[in-house]
Amino acid sequence: MQSESDTPGALAGIRVLDLSRVLAGPWCTQVLADLGADVIKIERPGKGDDSRAWGPPFVTDRKGNATRESAFYWACNRGKRSVSLNLRSAAGREAVQRLAAVSDVVVENFKTGTLERLGLGYAQLAAINPRLIYCSITGFGQTGPYRQRPGYDTIIQALGGLMSVTGRRDDLPGGGPMKAGVAVTDLMTAMYSAVAILAAVNERGRSGRGQFIDMSLLDVQVASLANIAMNHLLSGEVPPRPGNRLPTIYPSDAFRCRDGDVMIIAGNDGQFERFCKAAGIADTVLDPRFSSNAVRVRNADALAAIISTALAGDTVQAWIARFEAAGVACAPINDMAQVFRDPQVVARKMVVEQQHPDAGAVPSMVSPIRLSRTPATHTRPPPRLGEHTVEVLSGVLELSADEIARILDENKSEEQHDVAN
Repeated sequence: MQSESDTPGALAGIRVLDLSRVLAGPWCTQVLADLGADVIKIERPGKGDDSRAWGPPFVTDRKGNATRESAFYWACNRGKRSVSLNLRSAAGREAVQRLAAVSDVVVENFKTGTLERLGLGYAQLAAINPRLIYCSITGFGQTGPYRQRPGYDTIIQALGGLMSVTGRRDDLPGGGPMKAGVAVTDLMTAMYSAVAILAAVNERGRSGRGQFIDMSLLDVQVASLANIAMNHLLSGEVPPRPGNRLPTIYPSDAFRCRDGDVMIIAGNDGQFERFCKAAGIADTVLDPRFSSNAVRVRNADALAAIISTALAGDTVQAWIARFEAAGVACAPINDMAQVFRDPQVVARKMVVEQQHPDAGAVPSMVSPIRLSRTPATHTRPPPRLGEHTVEVLSGVLELSADEIARILDENKSEEQHDVAN
């Protein structure tokens, strides 16, 4: 297990009011929670975050029965406190307003205009707390012709160009556009949002004022095209799907071995020569078609055929051993089981056990952020729905027993409304 420090986290003293659900918003607030922020997750009574139901698989209790926490939900909600509030009710909305008054940050990903209609928009909450930093995450942002459209990761991958450069070429078997294997647009948006929030917190230290942060999945996806976008903007050329190849270096590709696949990159002529010797194709270096990186890129198909024939005769681990000894960048293409058995992943302690009240010890991933004095912590597991409602209402807002009872009654009304409909 990763060691946890008794030292307060880097963001200790920062309170985050989390009105988001599913992935981009919750991942952002989980990053802040890992770093010590007090994240209060507001959830709909009875149902909670939509992703709670996105299974199987679910966390199972000691008898093997499914709990209400899916693996999806468990992945992006550690370190938080869950408060159930009925935003249809005046009492629920007032509680959110009062929490905003004593919070530093609000993160939400409702459809544009929804929270304004509930009295929980930025202008309304900033009037209560001028120091409030309010981060809104939507598919398309607060402006533009698409601002009212719902945004989902795969839709944004398609619209934002990522799918056009992901997958095999059209002329190859299985060719065509392909989504990335994980929701990279959501995750990138979460990380950009966390950076924006921390920048606003820092600026508030100078000005004493909060501000509104308008985060768009489409903006993030377009920005994340990085060098691919710049190549197009400068050349006017529309890039093809390169599969596993890098468009500017060769060999940089996946090759089939006797028992699996290996990824190889030879970034310069010296590396290419060492690779060819290790692969048993030393004469390939003398072929004028492969004399420099520029011509290797132009003749990639011919070079790929030679390498494929050579590597097919031995195992992945045998080739890895030879290439590593030769100083050639390489890696097996691991499946999930292999990833978490990999000695480097094990050594870096990327998995920790967290305690679920019904399930006992449940494996969980950890933050990759390694701070020397104020390390990320993983002691609080993802909360059960409404687990901290009374704790927060009484401890943070100092509500009376009668006020809390009223809110809990409103929560029951919302649950009954859902059942009836």
